[in-house]
Amino acid sequence: MTTTQQLLLPTYDHRRGTGPTLVFLHYWGGSARTWDLVVDRLAGRDVLTIDFRGWSRSNGLPGPYTLGQLVDDTLAVLTDAGVSDYVLVGHSMGGKVAQLVAAMRPVGLRGIVLVGSAPAKPAAQITPEYQEVLSHAYDSDESVAGARDHVLTASELPASVKARIVTDSRAGADAARTEWPLRGIAEDITAHTRMVSVPALVVAGEKDQVEPVDVLRDNLVPYLSQADFMVIPNTGHLIPLEAPGDLVTAIAAFAPTA
Repeated sequence: MTTTQQLLLPTYDHRRGTGPTLVFLHYWGGSARTWDLVVDRLAGRDVLTIDFRGWSRSNGLPGPYTLGQLVDDTLAVLTDAGVSDYVLVGHSMGGKVAQLVAAMRPVGLRGIVLVGSAPAKPAAQITPEYQEVLSHAYDSDESVAGARDHVLTASELPASVKARIVTDSRAGADAARTEWPLRGIAEDITAHTRMVSVPALVVAGEKDQVEPVDVLRDNLVPYLSQADFMVIPNTGHLIPLEAPGDLVTAIAAFAPTA
């Protein structure tokens, strides 16, 4: 696996293999390595994972950390990596970025997989009060662990993975950690999502408290012109870490090798 870092370009890892390339976009508080358990099960596939601007290895990059900037960064990384035939796989915040990228109808995009994705239309629970509380979820190791154990997951994770969640969530630049809860999460992108013309697979966790099944069914699927919907049993919001095998099966079926 090779790592590339250029001035003002987020750090990414590109493992060469059989296409189409699977491009993984992480959640708020995650990193490229959020996808390790998924990527490890995709032997032989061409895969690209990104540390979003402001997070993990990209936490030194200057803002803004807006959804629009993350979209521009994703497209810049694809160009830098020479990726021209690909499927976007976006988790949570990364799913909202994937919708916005797909709405631009870039050449080479075959489809999108939206994993516990932030919906096109913000859920009714996204109030200013909720946003203010959420903006402090990653203030300390203890607050991250509490969110991880009581909100983000519905199954027990290995100690090493639990520790990684804390490390990644605390590795964000301060402005990146607040941009999503205070602004990005509340953006209504339904007009953009309606413009997505490629096939989509929406994957929900049965016990997801962050983006519940009914929210994805009502606030995301209707705005996609070609969407399949599936629910992974006994899984919370951190689907790539809780149910990587099930997710890989779904991705491989949706985006088989060429």
